[in-house]
Amino acid sequence: MPRLRAVETTEADPKAKALLEGVKAKLGVTPNLMRTMANSPAVLDAYLAFSNSLGRSSLSTKLREKIALAVGELNRCQYCLAAHSALGKMAGLGDEEIADSRRGVSPDRKTEAVLQFARRVVVERGWVKDEDVESVRTAGASDAEIAEVVATVALNVFTNYFNHVAGTEVDFAEVEPAKAPACAC
Repeated sequence: MPRLRAVETTEADPKAKALLEGVKAKLGVTPNLMRTMANSPAVLDAYLAFSNSLGRSSLSTKLREKIALAVGELNRCQYCLAAHSALGKMAGLGDEEIADSRRGVSPDRKTEAVLQFARRVVVERGWVKDEDVESVRTAGASDAEIAEVVATVALNVFTNYFNHVAGTEVDFAEVEPAKAPACAC
């Protein structure tokens, strides 16, 4: 049950209304996450700016979606798992890639290292070890990519936590988090 209401675009503050209209123009829909963030135009603006900025990073859309799935699984965010499963499919991920990403695995060495590193960042709350950074670097990640992975994790932790607090109603095909999201990273 939602604890924060999803704002209708027609009822939104003028700044939030413009942002919501931009989301709808881009996605064709206005997801409940953004409608709920619209309770505070500053929150919605910050989220969209951060997200748009990371869209210009060196990480591919597919990899950012894989990271979002790994983070959402660890944080047991049903909304984000549903949203990023749908967005991942739109980006070209298959069902097996989505399932692998949720577990932090990939047949590609660099992708798996990135997913494992992202998971470590979540589990260790950023206090990763030198070996964790060296492992992802050895797999081929540049310092810029490592920085962008951390930023992508931070953005997804924000949305996970926001959804947990808000009780955002899932408006994508529902996906259940794993029963025990243990991290073997």
